[in-house]
Amino acid sequence: MYVGRFVVIGPEVSAYRVSSRSFPNRKVVERDDRLTVVPTADAEETDNPYVSYNCVRFTDGEAVLGNGSHVDPIAEKLELGYPARDALAESLLALDYEKDDYDTPRIAGVMDEEGAVVGIVRRDALLVERVSEPTLVATYERDSPEPIEFDAAEAEAAAREVYESEFEHAVCAAGVARADGGFERAIENGEE
Repeated sequence: MYVGRFVVIGPEVSAYRVSSRSFPNRKVVERDDRLTVVPTADAEETDNPYVSYNCVRFTDGEAVLGNGSHVDPIAEKLELGYPARDALAESLLALDYEKDDYDTPRIAGVMDEEGAVVGIVRRDALLVERVSEPTLVATYERDSPEPIEFDAAEAEAAAREVYESEFEHAVCAAGVARADGGFERAIENGEE
């Protein structure tokens, strides 16, 4: 089944995966306080604004994961003191779903001091909810938050688990886990 890009958000461990039929030549790279999806060296040039973006950002006490440019304003609102739910809802609503051929939803999640919050903005809805167990939301097919069995206990295992999941067209993935008062991160780019 093709579900597009997806996040699994949990109170202790979370992950994000790029799945793509149209732009498979991408990878996740680490840059300062963020993980960024970028084209690989052999990717065709494109002016598509949805191909490259920060998929994970860290603040003092939170980790933000998502499928596009909305990750940055969510992190910025958290740094200003917004509660996670409000930062997600305001940013998703302001940027809305992607205006591409598929009306692709924007998905995101926040790991904060209270646990985790997940959100999605689709053409027909904005859903934001606090979750107490690993919860998946995807751009297609699984576009409402739903609990998922997720066994990873650390970042590397989380990235690998979402990358190797049953959903089609894996491109790259990132994992995040709580560790020593902060967060550890990991990248899975498949065979580079």
